[in-house]
Amino acid sequence: MTPSSPELRRTLGVGDAVVIGLGSMIGAGIFAALGPAARAAGSGLLLGLAVAAVVAYCNAMSSARLAALYPASGGTYVYGRERLGAFWGYLAGWSFVVGKTASCAAMALTVGAYVWPAHEHAVAVTAVVALTAVNYGGMQKSAWLTRVIVAVVLAVLASVVAGCLGSDVSDAGRLGIGLSSGTGGVLQAAGLLFFAFAGYARIATLGEEVRDPARTIPRAIPLALGIALAVYAAVAVAVLSVLGTDGLGLAPAPLADAVRAAGLPGLVPVVRAGAAVAALGSLLALILGVSRTTLAMARDRRLPGALATVHPRFQVPHRAELAVGTVVAVLAATVDVRGAIGFSSFGVLAYYAIANASAWTLSPAPASRVVPVLGLLGCVTLACALPGVSVVVGAAVLAVGAAAYGVRLWTASR
Repeated sequence: MTPSSPELRRTLGVGDAVVIGLGSMIGAGIFAALGPAARAAGSGLLLGLAVAAVVAYCNAMSSARLAALYPASGGTYVYGRERLGAFWGYLAGWSFVVGKTASCAAMALTVGAYVWPAHEHAVAVTAVVALTAVNYGGMQKSAWLTRVIVAVVLAVLASVVAGCLGSDVSDAGRLGIGLSSGTGGVLQAAGLLFFAFAGYARIATLGEEVRDPARTIPRAIPLALGIALAVYAAVAVAVLSVLGTDGLGLAPAPLADAVRAAGLPGLVPVVRAGAAVAALGSLLALILGVSRTTLAMARDRRLPGALATVHPRFQVPHRAELAVGTVVAVLAATVDVRGAIGFSSFGVLAYYAIANASAWTLSPAPASRVVPVLGLLGCVTLACALPGVSVVVGAAVLAVGAAAYGVRLWTASR
């Protein structure tokens, strides 16, 4: 660690870490991802959710083991660098920063679409500026705001579940589990739903700000993942019981359409508000994660060294946060990146593939390698099962990152 880049302050306990993980996962994805996943999987939607959960669990366990050993900002960028070599760490960091920056803009635009559709870009930029300011003020402020957002979103989702399951329209026969769209459809749905699970890594990414990381991180990650899975399963069952697979696949706003179909039109504005708050929570956590990975890469001079500076008062990587916030604000003001969910999923799955490969090196014992192997195979399978455009664009972006790394090495050697 260089003198100009001191360590961040360790302030997060198990409870705060779980809340930040939940704030990253239980976000706008659950309000939007069920529809596209239902179109892909048909009657296999719940199977797709189960597959996504299994892959996420394997990734979570691998990440937890690595984070306890390397409790520094950067997550898989650090693990790949330490266990597999500099190139693989760089590729993980590149996948994360590029993919999640696009996700930040998508979440900001989601806020705008729900709050004031006629001016979604202006609202999106305002949200980015406001949340960047919150992050700049210190981790405790971010954790406090995330706690509030998680409470609001969980209350909204609970009202959706209770309203749908308690309505006269609800019918368990609509849950039908099968393979109407084939195995490929189930895997594509799992890849799309994985987008909603990916936030648990935020706990590992913030490892340098966690108290007693060897104990806290391995407990917080599975707790956050387990709670999120229970919530997602309850919401999916409730919405399916009202809309059915076909209705869910055609619904532009699945949860709002479900409560309307259940005869509860008064809940529709509540669900819309909940979606906006959820998107804010996701955006807050995304900016946190991207800025910490940017910090780690800047410390190693994989990104400009100026981004490695830590604020002397607030103990946050303020330049990295401002840089990330600026890029996201520009994207939110100029482009529509809501179609980037598939690309973001590809980047995140590549990121976790490297995490699992890193965890595989921790122990030669066959039993210790089962979870990393399953996670690695799952990540590669789901990434390849995503829509073709997402796969092509994602692979091209990874190739660009690899080429940039090669050019940098060649330039340094001359």
